[in-house]
Amino acid sequence: MERIEQIERTEGELQTHSRSYALASVAQQAFVVILVIALFLLAWEIVAQVQNVPTFFLPKPSDIARRFVTAWGEGTLRYHVAVTWSEALVAFAIAFAGSSVLGYVLAKSRRLEQIVSPFIIASQSLPIFAIAPFVLIIFGNGFWSNAMMGALVAFFPMLVNMIAALRNISPDQREVLRSYAATSRQVFSKLEVPAILPYVFGSVRVGITLSVIGVLVVELFWADRGIGFLLNFARGQFDTPLLFAGILALILMNLIMYGIIAILEYVCMPWRHAAQ
Repeated sequence: MERIEQIERTEGELQTHSRSYALASVAQQAFVVILVIALFLLAWEIVAQVQNVPTFFLPKPSDIARRFVTAWGEGTLRYHVAVTWSEALVAFAIAFAGSSVLGYVLAKSRRLEQIVSPFIIASQSLPIFAIAPFVLIIFGNGFWSNAMMGALVAFFPMLVNMIAALRNISPDQREVLRSYAATSRQVFSKLEVPAILPYVFGSVRVGITLSVIGVLVVELFWADRGIGFLLNFARGQFDTPLLFAGILALILMNLIMYGIIAILEYVCMPWRHAAQ
């Protein structure tokens, strides 16, 4: 009994150490990235100042920062960021849930995959704007149509990744669990979930990025709110600092979401990075 407790304590200490190491690695990588970006912005500022580049053509980083702060303080930028962010998160949630459920079902049944795959591939072969009229008819011009378009963009890559992850599990591992009379729920929780976890996080990274791209493309063409709409408005007003401020907001939004996913991955799977 004491031996088992000692082993459990040792495993807990190793997991804690692995998580601490993983988080320290993330912080180190973030510092390097921030340093490179700071040097790039400094060079940009100096070149634009020395060459006296017109603001409407290429604003200095300081001009962009001031416009960003002004637009955020006025609430304009904050409002459009909130719209795009909420649409992208809903789009990702729809794509993730749909691809996870359908991917699991198709991975379990090759016959069903053969029936469904042609329809999925056909839908992906169509340009996004060929599907847009049907989405607009069903959901109207607004939040849900934008979110659904973003979900459609992210759905297929996440679905393919989910199917590949489940089929990558060795049949021998399944047989070992079955030899111990493991139930389907135990196979799912003890084998399938840990095995596909790295693929899931990879799929999440791709999916969240594609969701933002899908929503942004839609906003650029027909939305009356969101970062895409703001970029169009700034371009029409020749407000280049606001245009760059919108792009900066979009970059920051993606970095925040990507960073949250990376931290979750390090926390959930510290063993993958402990040796790095």
